[in-house]
Order: sequence, then C-alpha cells, then structure tokens
Amino acid sequence: MVQLAAEPAEIGFPRPADRWNERRAFQDSGRCKQTRYRSPMPSDLDRFPLPAAVLFDLDGTLVDTVETRIAAWLKALDEAGLPTSREQLAPLIGLDGKRLAKEVAAIAGVPIDEARAEEIDHLSGEIYERLNRSPMPLPGVRRLVDAIEARDIRWAIATSSRKAQVATSVAALGLAAEPMIVDASHVKHAKPEPDLLLLAARELGVEPARCWYVGDSTWDMVSAVAAGMVAIGVTAGSAVDSVALIGAGAAAVIETLDELAEELDSR
Repeated sequence: MVQLAAEPAEIGFPRPADRWNERRAFQDSGRCKQTRYRSPMPSDLDRFPLPAAVLFDLDGTLVDTVETRIAAWLKALDEAGLPTSREQLAPLIGLDGKRLAKEVAAIAGVPIDEARAEEIDHLSGEIYERLNRSPMPLPGVRRLVDAIEARDIRWAIATSSRKAQVATSVAALGLAAEPMIVDASHVKHAKPEPDLLLLAARELGVEPARCWYVGDSTWDMVSAVAAGMVAIGVTAGSAVDSVALIGAGAAAVIETLDELAEELDSR
C-alpha cells in the first residue's frame, strides 16, 4: 500500500527553521498520533526515477526499535527530573537527542542548556544500550538490500543515533557486510537539519537530488526535504502515522520495505 503526496515538482525545499515551525504547528494540532491506515492506498512509486543512492534511517525503519527508544527516553527524562508521557514523546522520536531533550524541557517550562541536554542524551543512550538486547529487523530489509545491490545502487544508513548505539541493531539486520553508516557524531547539526543526509550523499559520491531517503519519523521527512532528496516514509515500525509523515514532507508513504523492493524488482 503506497500513499503518495504531491508531484515531485510541487515539493519545495523550505528552510529547516520553516519546517520546524510547521512541524510544531502540526504536532500541536493533535493530528499527530499513533495510528495505521487500513484502507488501500492509491498508485505506486514508478513516477520517481530510479535513484543513484538510497539512504536509510535505522531505528523504526530497518529495525523494530522505536518502542525501545521511547522506553529509554522516558526513563532518562524521568531520572533527569523531566517526566513526560509516551503520547508527548513519541512524535519527537527521530529528532536529534539533544534537541529532543531541550524540547521536552521547554514544554515542561524548565529550559536547559547545551551541556545538560548532552548529559540527558548520553543517559538515554546508555539506557537504550541496556534495553536493546534482541532487536528484530523490520519486514523487507534483506529483500530490499538485495534489490538495491543487484542494480548497483549505492546505499548507506544515516542515523541521528550515536555510533556506539548502532552496532547491535546493525548486526541484527544479518547483512553479509557492514554497510556505510553516517551517524550524528559526524555532523554538528543532526535531524531535522539536512547535514547528516548531505554528508551521507557526499560520502557515496551522489548528488542529493538523485537520492531517496527512507525513514519512519516526521523528522526524517523534514531532513530529506531540506536536503533536496525524495522523502519516503515507512510505517511498519513508526511511532506516527502516514498522515503525519506526509504532513512533514513525505513524497510517498509505504507500509513495509517490501513495497520498495517490489518497485525495484519491477524495473
């Protein structure tokens, strides 16, 4: 099931600050909640030319770890004196960790500085590592990787997670070789800024406009649009629904990665 947004030519590339404000307004509207579409979605992905490269988010896109992330953040924020709810936290998953901590603190009315945000982000990562013992790959991962590599399309993982946090999840994918991984430690500004994705494209030697970015969070979509890439949302492991992903800039939304593999297999 594929849900399509506007034609590619209609998709603008607003400044990250503009997208941030739009995303906040969307979140505040109350429409950003965890649901799944249940009726067939129209059309397919063949209106997009084959990419020269495909970039992937990790948590919630390739591995089913979003609930573990949420649990880690809830515990870390509670220990930091910033208790919050799952409903408030879930739409923020995928955001750069320090920015997430600052956002929750601001909502609580107790703004924190960069150093404190770093401490909370680090604590969340430590808790996540303890909880993330048996991550499972999401449907279609290996099939899609095989389809990409069979067509000599370059690919990489671009994640806001810290390098030390990704090893267990990447190993769970069961790939023949470790893929290229660009994590938040490589850039000054992670998602929703486009820096992480632009660096990944540069490392692969591909123009951003010839890349697809596949992710499960609204922040993935905002970052991809800001980078000038085709943003593709996937809901199988997401904390938000297709409406939220399209509202954040997704050009198309799929339920599982099998749908992308089928599209590549058909060409």
